[in-house]
Amino acid sequence: MRERSLFQDYEFGDREFRRISAMAYETARLNLHQGKKLLVQNRLRKRLRALGLSGFKEYLRYLEENPEEIRIMVDCLTTNFTRLFREREHFEFLRDEVLPWLDGAGFERIRFWSAGCSSGEEPYSLAVYLREYLENVDQRDVLILATDISLRALSKAKEGLYHEEQLAEVPAQWKFKYFRKRRVDGENYFQVTPELSRLVRFRYLNLADPWPMKGAFQVIFCRNVMIYFDKETQQEMVNRFHRYLVPGGYFFVGHSESLTRIRNPFPHRRPSIYRKPEEGGATGYATAIPGEREAHAGLPDDGPEGEAP
Repeated sequence: MRERSLFQDYEFGDREFRRISAMAYETARLNLHQGKKLLVQNRLRKRLRALGLSGFKEYLRYLEENPEEIRIMVDCLTTNFTRLFREREHFEFLRDEVLPWLDGAGFERIRFWSAGCSSGEEPYSLAVYLREYLENVDQRDVLILATDISLRALSKAKEGLYHEEQLAEVPAQWKFKYFRKRRVDGENYFQVTPELSRLVRFRYLNLADPWPMKGAFQVIFCRNVMIYFDKETQQEMVNRFHRYLVPGGYFFVGHSESLTRIRNPFPHRRPSIYRKPEEGGATGYATAIPGEREAHAGLPDDGPEGEAP
């Protein structure tokens, strides 16, 4: 009887769903259409129980009284699943075409952006490839900016500690070169080494907000992120990413994503890989992005305030 009562308390009406969906869209441009109602209900139930609330109507009141909860709600609604070297074809393309281009282009600074970095597997994978295949990486100004909307995921990313099962597909020579084995609660974990972590800067960033970075990037990874957005938002995001690339820069999306349904300024190189035209050559470093804020170079929640990526 108690279980039935508890289930009844957590029923999710269309009115409550529409209000939560509207908040998620206004805050992070998440596209929570009617087909995602059950997913939203299941993901938020645990949060309601943690807060000791009786149901979704009370949760809506709680959201109105505690605006900071909206960011936690969005965190609950996004998926943080990923793995090291996910979609390996992208990394092979990086090794075979992108890094040789970077070696020969004469850039003073090399900047990668992992947009939607989740718990850090993607930027650390990029760091491995930079160390393995970019010449003189320690003597060059090379950095990977890794951003996400989830503070929970960013905390795990900064820790850089992964269960051995998460390294199952990592080649043995890299596993023991770039990770240190640790025992945690009787199980085997691997900690990223300083050789990797010093190449990565983790920052909180809601992609729906203005982007405060001043400089452009040679490579942007935004994989399995735009599936959360509606067509209008995807269009806007792709145009903004295009502005943030140097001429000749590369843009990677997830294999399950496609830019064919929206107007986009990128010539298509391969499935899920796009390149900005090399107008006037690819050398140099862009110091300002047209149409974006230029005053604040840093991003919050990691490192010294105001530190430029």
